[in-house]
Amino acid sequence: MDTYHRWMEVVIPGTLGGGPVLALPAGFDASGRPMGLQVLGPAQADVSTLQIGQAYEQAAGFASLRPAAAT
Repeated sequence: MDTYHRWMEVVIPGTLGGGPVLALPAGFDASGRPMGLQVLGPAQADVSTLQIGQAYEQAAGFASLRPAAAT
């Protein structure tokens, strides 16, 4: 995304949709910038959405990674 506002265009609909939304780490790009994944759950499915997020983080292992500049 070329600007912060362009990035906001793709995440706002999920937030305004009324269902649970998670932002999960998804590693780093070739320049070392963090990337993320947005998970949208159905309305009233907060616990299930959190369980999916937890399973993803445990399987992917991205939550424990740090960019080279931070180590």
